[in-house]
Amino acid sequence: MQANGLYDNLRDMQRRIPNGRALTPVIGVLALFVLWQVVTLLELYPAFIIPPPTAVFEKFVEVVQDGRLWLHTSTTLSQMLVGLGIGVSFGVLLGYSMAKSRLLEDVLSPIVLAFQSTPVVAYAPLLVIWFGSGATSKIVTSALIVFFPMLMNTIVAIRNVPEHQRELIRSFGANSLETFVKLEIPASLPVLLSGLKVSATLAVIGAVVGEFITAQAGLGFWIKLARDQYDTPLVWVGILTLAFIARVMYGIVALLERRFIVQPHSTTTSPLGEAKTRSSQRG
Repeated sequence: MQANGLYDNLRDMQRRIPNGRALTPVIGVLALFVLWQVVTLLELYPAFIIPPPTAVFEKFVEVVQDGRLWLHTSTTLSQMLVGLGIGVSFGVLLGYSMAKSRLLEDVLSPIVLAFQSTPVVAYAPLLVIWFGSGATSKIVTSALIVFFPMLMNTIVAIRNVPEHQRELIRSFGANSLETFVKLEIPASLPVLLSGLKVSATLAVIGAVVGEFITAQAGLGFWIKLARDQYDTPLVWVGILTLAFIARVMYGIVALLERRFIVQPHSTTTSPLGEAKTRSSQRG
């Protein structure tokens, strides 16, 4: 009886707190910081290895005030966004072409698999040699690491469009362009946006990998410099900033997914319904 009463009380609290699930990630982050603080208070490790959260926060305030945080963050962010756009565009275009042509897939698959199975860190130095130590090599590195997930997700998405739906929309008089716009894009969005979630977070890694090798600015360069100076709080500031950027990018794609896919109360006519209506009007 007491267990049932406790359960009912918890359910009542959940109903009273709006958007209770939205607080769950915040609670998890706070618990992590509390555990971090406990570890530093117990002095299990020296402060230069695991600094207390207060030291990291003080360093964060310092670099915000002197402008260094924005300088390095803006450098990494600009390179990452350009690389993300290029990688996603080429991944979707080539993935769609390979999904439509078995011959093209047979020709390109060995090359794609060879590059995908090789860590980007292995050929990042070559990119620096080819494209120089400026922003271009970081953009290309980011684009490459984004390219492969989008390529594979596009192939899977297009090939998973049910064949009976293709036949049905063609029977209503839809041409290739109408089939692409009204059927293939809506049917592929769930898989494509899932790939974009992965790509958005990997783009951060791609930009930072290039900055670790050679750079004059950027969060990767900053973290490497702080490591060489044994400034562990500054390293953590860079790491947490990268984590925040990745989380924001993931959240933006999640909002797009919620906007374009999760519409339980939507009254919008389906693509096949539109094709059927258009066909009946022609008749």
